Amino acid sequence: MTKLLSKAFEKASELSDDSQDLLAKRLLEEIEDELKWNRSFDDSKAVLNSLAAKAIEQSKEHKTRKIGFDQPSHQQQ
Repeated sequence: MTKLLSKAFEKASELSDDSQDLLAKRLLEEIEDELKWNRSFDDSKAVLNSLAAKAIEQSKEHKTRKIGFDQPSHQQQ
């Protein structure tokens, strides 16, 4: 555990029991959300790597065209 987290828990121990429970509930929900995001990104790494490799290959073969972020990909320049 980091020093900052330890300090936060120490400070939280000064709160009422109800406030501690509310804080704990929020923290546990936040941790679960963070773990879900981590799992989601881990699960999609192989797909993203494959798509990136394909995009790089297409770019090397001049099969891509430059467009702006606000321009739909199906529009001609």
